[in-house]
Amino acid sequence: MKLSPRDAPAYFAKPDASKTGLLIYGADAMRVALRRQEVIKALIGEAGEEEMRLSRIPAAELRKDPALLLDAIKAQGFFPGPRVAFVEDAGDGLTDTIKAALADWQDGDAKVIVTAGQLAARSRLRKAFEEHANAFAAGIYDDPPSRAEIEAALEAAGLQNISQNAMATLTDLSRNIDPGDFRQTLEKIALYKTGDDSPLTPEEVDLSAPASIEADIDDVLNIAAEGKAHEISPVLKRL
Repeated sequence: MKLSPRDAPAYFAKPDASKTGLLIYGADAMRVALRRQEVIKALIGEAGEEEMRLSRIPAAELRKDPALLLDAIKAQGFFPGPRVAFVEDAGDGLTDTIKAALADWQDGDAKVIVTAGQLAARSRLRKAFEEHANAFAAGIYDDPPSRAEIEAALEAAGLQNISQNAMATLTDLSRNIDPGDFRQTLEKIALYKTGDDSPLTPEEVDLSAPASIEADIDDVLNIAAEGKAHEISPVLKRL
C-alpha cells in the first residue's frame, strides 16, 4: 500500500505493529535514514538494538545470501519483544528475495524495514510494497518540513514552551539546513533550556543554530525562477 506524504509522518512516529513491513525510499539518504531510525525506534524501543532485536542486513550481503532476510524474520532472540529485520540500500535486483520473505511473513515474525534510494513509479521493489495488502511504501522528498513535522521534532527533543516568534525562527531554520542538522540543533536547544521553563525565544534558537549557513545569490535566483517567492526572505537573511 502507498503511504502518502501527508500520512507518512504520523505513521513513522507510531507504526502499526501488525503490518508486515515498510519500504522507505528517496534521493536524500539523510532524510531516509532519519525516518528509518524513527520507525525502528518506535517499533522496538530504545533498548531494542542492545537486546539484539534488530537484524541489520546490507543489500550487498543479501545479494550474496538471499536466505539472510527470511532467517532474520523467523529468528527467535534471547530477549522478549518485537523484532525488526532491516535491509539497507536495497534496489530492484532484490525484489524477488524481499517479496518471497514478505510472502512467508506471519504474525509474530520480525517486521521488515527496507530502505532504498530514489525509485521510479515502475520500480519492481516499490510496486512489491505498494501492491502488498499488509505492507507500506513511503517516498521521502526534499520538501521543507511541515508545521506538524516540526512540532513532532520539538516534542521528540522535549521542547514544549515555544513562543510564536521562536516557532517562526525554527521554521525558517528548518528550511535552510538538512534534517540531521535541524534535529541536532533542537537537541542543543533542549540542553540549553534544561531547568528553564520560560518560553523559547528567537535569540535562544540563534545561539544553538549552526554557526554559518551557506547561501549565495544563485539560491535567490533559483527560488525566484521557480516562483517560490515565500522562500526568498529566509535565504536573504543568510546572505
